[in-house]
Amino acid sequence: MEEKKIQSQINEINRKLDIVLEEIELQRKHRREIDDLKDDLMRVGNDLYATAVTELEDVHDYLETGDILHLGKKLLRNVKTMNKMFDQIESARDFLEDVSPLIRESIIDIMNKLDEYDRKGYFQFIKQSETIIENVITSFSPEDVKALGDNIVTILNTIKNLTQPDMLQAINNAVSVYKKLDIEIEDDVSYFQLFKTMNTPEMRKGIAFGIKFLKSLAETQTTNGKLTTVKKEQTN
Repeated sequence: MEEKKIQSQINEINRKLDIVLEEIELQRKHRREIDDLKDDLMRVGNDLYATAVTELEDVHDYLETGDILHLGKKLLRNVKTMNKMFDQIESARDFLEDVSPLIRESIIDIMNKLDEYDRKGYFQFIKQSETIIENVITSFSPEDVKALGDNIVTILNTIKNLTQPDMLQAINNAVSVYKKLDIEIEDDVSYFQLFKTMNTPEMRKGIAFGIKFLKSLAETQTTNGKLTTVKKEQTN
């Protein structure tokens, strides 16, 4: 009985020793891992230190410890500002994400419209217009352009009068009549034939119209001449 009890105690002691040995082995393994990690960190730290020393040699004349401290303080003082800045950047990113489809659609619409203009010949027309402008520029001297500027009001008024419906109708009638004319003048025309022709109602109306037209033209020129003279006298 005593032997069994002693054997049981020995077994218990052996079991506890096994536990202690396992714990010691774990501690040894853990210490070895820590030593390996420390060695790795030391190598990395030495490399970082050597690299930092090498790189900082280029800026050590321009950098002082106080500058780094001042920068750190400034960063700490502006943490809220930087947070706001980051919030704005995030808002801008969200805005770009929302507006990107619209921008793509707008670009596609613009490209389609440009393609339509190209098919209709707009760009070819603009290209040919450059030749027209170049011909105009090379055909007129600076004095001609100055004279054009001085008389631009008169030119525009003339164009305005020519584009009135009654004036356009009169010009159209004159052109139509001219197209329909088939005049053949004989080599031998007597005064009697001329007087006979002048005695017709159409000829009398034509002569009356010509006289009134010339009279009105002369009156207009006289009025414009007086106005020009008055303007010159006022200018002088």
